[in-house]
Amino acid sequence: MLVQPTVEKLYSLKLTGMAKALEEQLQMQDMESLSFEERFGLLVDREMTERQNRRLFLRLKKAKLRLNASVEDIDYRTSRGLDKALVLKLASCRWIEEHLNVLITGPTGVGKSFVACALGQKACREDYRTQYFRLPRLLQELSIARVDGRYGRVLTTLARTELLIIDDWGLQPLDEQGRHDLLEILEDRYNARSTIVTSQLPVSNWHEAIGDPTLADAILDRLVHNAYQINLKGESMRKRLKTLESNRPLG
Repeated sequence: MLVQPTVEKLYSLKLTGMAKALEEQLQMQDMESLSFEERFGLLVDREMTERQNRRLFLRLKKAKLRLNASVEDIDYRTSRGLDKALVLKLASCRWIEEHLNVLITGPTGVGKSFVACALGQKACREDYRTQYFRLPRLLQELSIARVDGRYGRVLTTLARTELLIIDDWGLQPLDEQGRHDLLEILEDRYNARSTIVTSQLPVSNWHEAIGDPTLADAILDRLVHNAYQINLKGESMRKRLKTLESNRPLG
């Protein structure tokens, strides 16, 4: 039996995993010892793996995570108040199913964005729609969308995103429009989607940072009360790494 036409048909049907696996099987002599069901099972397994990998690639591409981070690479050795048990619990992504939030605070350089992106990457691996934004860039995107008529579509996309990561919360003062935009985003997500927020400011200072007391109450009510909180502390890890490198002996 000529196998090449079958391989070509698999490619034409976009069953690339099965096609590649069949080509590889033809080069392996010990495959003849396997039954038809066993060989066919290997083809199906390969196709499933290929599809999962493609889906993950697209999830990560759309997420636009700032850092290439994973929960497996989080460093717990440095004393910065990071609870390993809590991180492992969050890595299960059950909190996303329960539509809860995660708030990560601490001084600059302690790894807030890394932890946020690591949880975002894990969410992508579990097939959740994920998007990353720095808050200033998110508000800028909404401002542009309001001008060119895409405002409603952008809000709808954000509302459908199962995990939204907002980095650098409170880094810049909010204007009136920014406060209203934040409320719109969080209103759509309340008890329906999950959000990660990172900030150098303690959560207790967020109300004042938002500016308008009435809008601050509404925004924080939708964000804080159903959230896990991670408060990191300690010296900047970037500064620590730079110090270690400068003290490394030459040669």
